Amino acid sequence: MSAILLAGGAEFGGRMREPDLRAIELAGGFDAPIRIIPTAAAPDNNHKRAGNNGLRWFKSLGARNVDVTFVINKASAQDESLALNLRSAKLIYLLGGFPRHLGKTLLNSLAWQAILDAYHSGAVIAGSSAGAMVLCENYYDPYESKLLPGLNLIPNSCVLPHHNTMEKNWAAQLSERLPKAVLIGIDEQTGMINNNGEWMVYGAGAVTLYRQTRAEQGNYTAGKSFLL
Repeated sequence: MSAILLAGGAEFGGRMREPDLRAIELAGGFDAPIRIIPTAAAPDNNHKRAGNNGLRWFKSLGARNVDVTFVINKASAQDESLALNLRSAKLIYLLGGFPRHLGKTLLNSLAWQAILDAYHSGAVIAGSSAGAMVLCENYYDPYESKLLPGLNLIPNSCVLPHHNTMEKNWAAQLSERLPKAVLIGIDEQTGMINNNGEWMVYGAGAVTLYRQTRAEQGNYTAGKSFLL
């Protein structure tokens, strides 16, 4: 059954075992095909290292069919063989890095259509930090201080990753600019998984929701659930 995992950052280590193991379970188990997409790490030429970190992490969890799909720019996002590779996956994980590069690369691409096809066929779509941001209707690009349209897998939403360290500072300005949206602050080493319409929190920290400038502080730690 289709599911979404949003993670706040620091994704490969510590308490991220909990949401990632749950995502693997929802994807069909340790033999399910897992594909890691390091697009967001490409602008500073970090995509190979980031992809390999993800590969090692999921193998350490017991995954037996995991690979990196190097969609790193517009040209590769239009590569039919890479799109085919994604379409057959059961867990697709978008890594962190530069959100605008990730969002612009996937928008209206064969790769993104393949990800949507996989999702509608029951796959789990996951994103950490920048990867989580672009899955929403809107995302904030801190490098250019711009609010941009996302891929809209999660309508009426905007993720604030690394919420326990710095991105909570975005909440006030984004609440004014997106008064009808739900802002989702996700701590590092923390994930939230949507399955059957309800979100469940896993990992080390908390999820904070901002609805019309009001923060639901500290209500959603590991094991707690909510609706957006």
